[in-house]
Formats: sequence, C-alpha cells, structure tokens
Amino acid sequence: MSRLIGLGLLLAGLLYPFAVYFGMEHFAPWQFGLLLGGLWLARALLGERRPGSLWMAVVAIAFCLLLALFDSPVLLRWYPVLMSGFMLALFGLSLKFGQPMIERLARLREPHLPDKAIVYTRQVTIAWSVFFLCNGLLAAALTLWAPLSWWMLYTGLISYGLMGLLFAIEWLIRQRVRGHP
Repeated sequence: MSRLIGLGLLLAGLLYPFAVYFGMEHFAPWQFGLLLGGLWLARALLGERRPGSLWMAVVAIAFCLLLALFDSPVLLRWYPVLMSGFMLALFGLSLKFGQPMIERLARLREPHLPDKAIVYTRQVTIAWSVFFLCNGLLAAALTLWAPLSWWMLYTGLISYGLMGLLFAIEWLIRQRVRGHP
C-alpha cells in the first residue's frame, strides 16, 4: 500500500504542472490542495519511515491546507518550489549529517566503497544540491514573474530534462572515474 501511495505522489508530482495548466478551467485550487494533501497524509500515516519523510509530509500537508483554505491559483504554482526545497534539504543536510545522499544510494549496490568513491559521491551530492537550489530559484522566479505557460514548460518539461542531463553527465564521469572506457 505504501508503494502505491508513493507512486501516486510521484505521478502527482510529475504531472502536477500539466494538471495545473490544463485543469484550472475545471478544478478549483482548493480541490488540488485536498487531493495532494490527501496523498501526503496517506504517505505520512501508511508510508515507510525514511529520513526526512515525516517533516516533509507535515510541511507538504500544511502547504496543501493553505492552498485549500485560500483557494489561490497563485499558490498552486509554489508546489514545485516546495519539492525542490525538499530535495535541497535532503541532499544538503546529508552533507552535514550522516552519509551524503549519493553515498547512501551507491552503498545500496556496493556496500564497501573505496575512499576515492566516497569523495566522489560527496562531490556528486554537492552537485545535486546546487542543481536543486538553482531549480527551486528558477521555479520561484517563474512563479512570481512569468506567464503560467512558461512556468508549466519549465516545471513540467525542462527541469526534468535538466535532471536527466545531470544524470547522464554524472554517469559518464563515473565511468571515467572508475576506469571504464
């Protein structure tokens, strides 16, 4: 059940900019808030306990309650900024507390990382933190000053393309660092 809720939140996040852009004619902002808030509440109550999951759920539910309460179309556009903020917090705080996020992910496949790999995973975690900071700032700027169509284009397509590009670049660099041709 928790995987289904996680999948629902993932799909809601991926499709959110398009749902806002195309759904504003048919749905009120408070309806988006209740739907999204319901998914976050279900995740908080039924989901797996991972680092940061409870505080993220509380903040997201508070955002959704404000969205439902104020019924504001402008507030709808802040959700991608919130998600970038969550990712920045997870990656950035992992640099200070515990293992860096990328090291944790790398250890799932390779529990005994060499020292060189630990340094590398820290650098990659820093790169992702910078990405999420820039992504959040750009999404905030588009929320404040750009037409809805530009916001939807960036938060729904371009930002995911940039993430894919960063994944690809990192993979190529990793192959070189590991000594693979």
